Amino acid sequence: MDRVAGFQEILAMDPSNAFARYGLAMEFAGRGDHEASLAEFARLLEANPDYTPGYFMYAQTLASLGRTDAAKEQLRAGLASAARTGNAHAHSEMSDLLAQLGG
Repeated sequence: MDRVAGFQEILAMDPSNAFARYGLAMEFAGRGDHEASLAEFARLLEANPDYTPGYFMYAQTLASLGRTDAAKEQLRAGLASAARTGNAHAHSEMSDLLAQLGG
């Protein structure tokens, strides 16, 4: 079974599994299926607004596609999530990327 099918199987049993949703989004991104990846990141963060790593990877994917304004929006939301959860490392990474994007 490939990784996408594996994550989808987990999600069929437990649609709220944040780790599997994140893994599926990352797998789609790695395969170059950016629209599917973005859709999974959106689902992930809608259901799990404090899954902080999701914001960073969502923003990176958006930025790689030239969607800078949307990437900045996700980074700002991610910074708020990092502050709520006390994730200083993620906060630092997202601050750096936001600055690189001119935000």
